[in-house]
Amino acid sequence: MTNLELYASVRADLDWDLASLRGDCARMAPHWAVPDRITALPISPSRIHGVTVPEGSARLLDAMSEYGD
Repeated sequence: MTNLELYASVRADLDWDLASLRGDCARMAPHWAVPDRITALPISPSRIHGVTVPEGSARLLDAMSEYGD
């Protein structure tokens, strides 16, 4: 078991709720970098090479239903 007091700089409060989570997110939001605009450029299929899928993985994906079970 991890000793939370050893690694935490503040007291570890294990009784989290939605209000404390929203407060943490609001305090961290100014620190998150957000690009002004995301532009995804199309890539020519001729530039895509070297991608291999193991046969077992391909069979597994082929056997899955399209929208899950």
